[in-house]
Amino acid sequence: MEEKRNQMWAYIIMGALLLISFIYYKVNIYYIYLIVYIWFGFAYGMMLQYGRFCFASASRDLFAAGVPRMAVGIMIALVFFSIVQAVLSATNMSTFHPAPFGIHMLISGTIFGIGMVLAGGCASGSLYKIGEGNGTSILAVIFGLSLGQAIFVDVGGVFDKLLPQSWVESAMQKKWIPPYIMESGWFDRYLAGYVWNKPQYTIAKLISNGHPTTIHYFIGNSLINAILPATLILIVVYMKWARKGFIKKRRKQKGKTGLGDELAGIWNMITASKRTSLMGVLIGITAGLHILVMKGMQVKFGVNNFGQLLTRMGHGLDLSARAKLYDPNFVPKLSSIREIVGDVTVGNTVFDPGYWYITSQEAQFGAWILEKFGWNMHDNIFFGYVNGIPELWRNPALWMSLGIIFGSMVMARLQNEFRFKWPKGELYVWGILGGLLMGFGSRPSLGCNIGAFFIRAAGGDPNGWVYGTGMVLGAFIGVKFFNWWTERKMAKELESF
Repeated sequence: MEEKRNQMWAYIIMGALLLISFIYYKVNIYYIYLIVYIWFGFAYGMMLQYGRFCFASASRDLFAAGVPRMAVGIMIALVFFSIVQAVLSATNMSTFHPAPFGIHMLISGTIFGIGMVLAGGCASGSLYKIGEGNGTSILAVIFGLSLGQAIFVDVGGVFDKLLPQSWVESAMQKKWIPPYIMESGWFDRYLAGYVWNKPQYTIAKLISNGHPTTIHYFIGNSLINAILPATLILIVVYMKWARKGFIKKRRKQKGKTGLGDELAGIWNMITASKRTSLMGVLIGITAGLHILVMKGMQVKFGVNNFGQLLTRMGHGLDLSARAKLYDPNFVPKLSSIREIVGDVTVGNTVFDPGYWYITSQEAQFGAWILEKFGWNMHDNIFFGYVNGIPELWRNPALWMSLGIIFGSMVMARLQNEFRFKWPKGELYVWGILGGLLMGFGSRPSLGCNIGAFFIRAAGGDPNGWVYGTGMVLGAFIGVKFFNWWTERKMAKELESF
């Protein structure tokens, strides 16, 4: 009976998304761009749930239980995605762009890593766990990744006092930023005075003096920046967590072991969980196809940002106040122009990553809610100048996150794994606190476990590995904290008993 009910709900959810997609298409053909985000999000959600794919689980399982399954799956996904990315870059069909390089990536990754362990899921993992009915993840996403991020980029106070004066002076020298947008707080000056001064590059550009060709994309971005590091990590994971048990069995069978047995051990580790490894391959390929399709949409409509399509449809108030128009020949209607001071014209951009990305759209969701309660969220760089705050139903990246939730929900229903579980006791604290730390760790780095690590490492940006290193370090700290907390709690209970 329950199995049939779950199947019915799965069909209802898919039917509702099909109906929503049809309505968008009938309203305006430009919404095909948004529909693509919905269904790629849906695909990610199904694969994440089926493979139990979570970056928090990967670190937690290794450090707490010595289980390498998830770490192996992530490395497999990274390798396949890097190959697809190299093909797309070589054919000029990539939407990927590197991020500013700096120590802020390591610090942000560490904060994020602690948060994802406390919350019981990374940014992508928390979304798919919502689809399974996990109440702790709901708290982490709403109060941490959404409201927490939005407040974080708009406040001043004590944070302002922590900024070096050189950052403040550098930010104020950027006259092309509207003055009123630089008035909200520390994050504006951090971005304009520090992050935007940092270099951006990929390995392909470094080894080609800034003019990469096909061979540079495959050798630099894929082989050097993704495949070799991923292979090294797999070897380290095998040597520390998987080798002992495998070699012990081999010696009982054969009496002695050699290099061939070591290679067999690595292969055994990779194929130990076929479900996770298969999803790693599919996620890597799907992430690449996502970039290809988004680039195709941009070519089809002659744009490079969904904001241009929103502008054409008369929704200019959803957008940011960028200094330059992507479409300089288009004159927006006066009713859709936001007042801008100085010589800066109305922008026509909105957060539109062009590939798999999480956290920025959750921040937009939080900002949208706060503005409904009277909090002006347009007076800062993150929302007012770069990403905009579109209405929820016109936010393409937010629909991708919703697609992940619904895709996970469908897969969980089909697998009879959906259970709504509202958190009890201290899980309230861990969910909210972990979500806040993930939000605080994703904004300074301009990304999370997906946008700052997975996408960048596979795309040839060494920033990805810097952030990933911080993320693993943070996860290690988080696991150690939980071990201490659990032992302390058990000791108190035993003492009370």
